[in-house]
Amino acid sequence: MSDSPASATPYEVLGVPPTVSHEELRRAYRRLLRETHPDTGGSATRFVAVQHAWERVGTPEDRAAYDRGHGARTMAPEGSAAHAAGASGSSSTAGEGFGSPSRGGSGRAASSTVRARSYGHPGGQERERYLTLLREWVGRGVTVTDPYDPALVRSAPREIRGWLAKAIAEESTAGLVGALGIGYTIWNNVLTGRTLGGVPETIDHVVLGPAGLFAIQSEDWGGEVRLRKDELVGDGLPSGVEPLHELAKGARALARSLGVTFTGLVVVVPDDALAEPVSVVGRGRLAGTVVVRRSLLPQLLRTGVGPADRTSIDRAFELRPRLQRGIRLA
Repeated sequence: MSDSPASATPYEVLGVPPTVSHEELRRAYRRLLRETHPDTGGSATRFVAVQHAWERVGTPEDRAAYDRGHGARTMAPEGSAAHAAGASGSSSTAGEGFGSPSRGGSGRAASSTVRARSYGHPGGQERERYLTLLREWVGRGVTVTDPYDPALVRSAPREIRGWLAKAIAEESTAGLVGALGIGYTIWNNVLTGRTLGGVPETIDHVVLGPAGLFAIQSEDWGGEVRLRKDELVGDGLPSGVEPLHELAKGARALARSLGVTFTGLVVVVPDDALAEPVSVVGRGRLAGTVVVRRSLLPQLLRTGVGPADRTSIDRAFELRPRLQRGIRLA
């Protein structure tokens, strides 16, 4: 089971509230084992998920440890070695907690390594949305000492946890791009000029480098996703959401306003969320759009995918001033 804030908790998998007695928890587990067993027509994926959920809360000791937040991953400061390891899809073991954001608008790191230029605050809007919803859920007048306490995060509704997962995903991408060096520039939370439901639309990252210009969305829906024809599907995706189509529309609007052509459209997901290292839309209007494991994003940004627009690549550094003048950050 993924340790993402967006992942279903063991209680959600087993279909019981966190306050349920241990005997009721055991009965729910046994019932779901029978219902989901592949030999009786159940889903192998759900069967495995039920088993993993039980492994985390199946004994009073394990359950108490889980409820205290034991085992939650830590997000190290952006630009550190531990952060880079976490961004690749593995969990840091430096401590517990989901961590507060790190701000890196200048793109400068504490080390002597020259990092990519970075503008804007990756995950900033999502962190603010998470904090707002969390405080509303906790209730007026209740003091939240640590909004990133693992026990508190895990007890919150999945919709609220999803905003934190999204923020962490964006921060992880920005950290990976920053480590690529001075040849790259990243703009975070870029306004496309469109609105959706009255809210200004953004693209998580616009990245310029030797392999071209990329529009990137960083996602974490707390479970596996797969490419079906020209769109992503998965149990964790909200109903009606079409990530690839939404990215393409936003990128087209932004490209028109800037007078540029994007070399590639990319959706980045945690390593354990994608069965194949890279999935590429093969045909249709979204042909060439890429879904990639987070740890492979640096390689993709260095080499590109498929036949690239060589003119855009050759003019990468010439494009930077134009982009800097034209891009508007949320």
